[in-house]
Amino acid sequence: MQFNIALLPGDGVGPEIIVEGVRALNRIAELVDVTFNLEYGLVGGIAIDEMGTPLPREVLDLAGRSDAILFGAVGGPKWDNPLASHRPEDAILGLRKALGFFANLRPVKVLPALMNSSSIKPSVLEGVDLVVVRELTGGLYFAKPKKRWQTSRGRRAVDTLRYSEHEIERVLRVGFELARRRRKKLTSVDKANVLESSRLWREVAIELSDQYPDVELEHMLVDSCAMALVRTPSRFDVLVAENLFGDILTDEAAILAGSLGMLPSSSLAGIPMEDNHASRTIGLYEPIHGSAPDIAGQGKANPIATILSVALMLRYSLGLPDAAYALEAAVENVLNEGYRTQDIAEDGATSVLSTADMGQRIVSAITIAPPAIPSAPLHTRL
Repeated sequence: MQFNIALLPGDGVGPEIIVEGVRALNRIAELVDVTFNLEYGLVGGIAIDEMGTPLPREVLDLAGRSDAILFGAVGGPKWDNPLASHRPEDAILGLRKALGFFANLRPVKVLPALMNSSSIKPSVLEGVDLVVVRELTGGLYFAKPKKRWQTSRGRRAVDTLRYSEHEIERVLRVGFELARRRRKKLTSVDKANVLESSRLWREVAIELSDQYPDVELEHMLVDSCAMALVRTPSRFDVLVAENLFGDILTDEAAILAGSLGMLPSSSLAGIPMEDNHASRTIGLYEPIHGSAPDIAGQGKANPIATILSVALMLRYSLGLPDAAYALEAAVENVLNEGYRTQDIAEDGATSVLSTADMGQRIVSAITIAPPAIPSAPLHTRL
């Protein structure tokens, strides 16, 4: 088998973590009868500097003809001008919109080895294993009007929160399907006490739930959900939320796992069906952390979120679930041995590794064999 993978490192720590993701892919290629054809492209701030746009046409074409996209991070102080005509973040937004990536899956599982890396007490973290499904192509990030202007009374700005029934239904269906394969509980997050778009969201969720009688549906206001995520996170299985709510809640959920550097994500254009090769879908895979320009080039970035994003790629876009499990097992085994990067190092930790050293440890631990695949993989069937 051959697969075409687009590699889009971007800015800041992006190039460093993509190197470790490529190492993992190369190791999988050595162990499995598969070839990965890797092609790089410029996105974000570096693309603005060199090509005048954060998402060059040739990069969009590269992404469109690939089986999957591995994305690093974009942005940084150099390009942080609110008046600029182009911003690095337009690259990721443009890719999502152009390729129809409407569902962003962000799994959060607290590993026993990292119980003390979180600022939340261990008794609260016990049994946390959830997935947030974030709608990606609608809401405040894309809807019009969206503008700033000057008036005689001062500056003004407007963003529009708009959703169609179709957009809501398709992302909720992803949530229901995932919940059906997990613990059969779906939390639909909205702000229906205030927002008309959320009232429509809730109506569609109730209507769609008739097709999933085996899945328990609950509705939760976004502010209540934010509180519950840090007070009783183990109560959640699958959460689904509109674009902005999902963005905020997943960054909050990162504190449960110990660091943003631990959390992978996949952006998909359809319902993920892990074991059905015929249903593979192109996806964009990236760590949820940003470009971290303050530590770029210092070897301090945690590559685990990127490596776990590669595992999601193997599962959903490439139809290689055994390889995905083996990669996740390697991450868990290395953490169980006490190795850490700076962001997840507990007080007094002695085995704090650089980006490259952590990546190499994980790659060396990958083996495609039954003992390497845990009975409860790092991100249980999403």
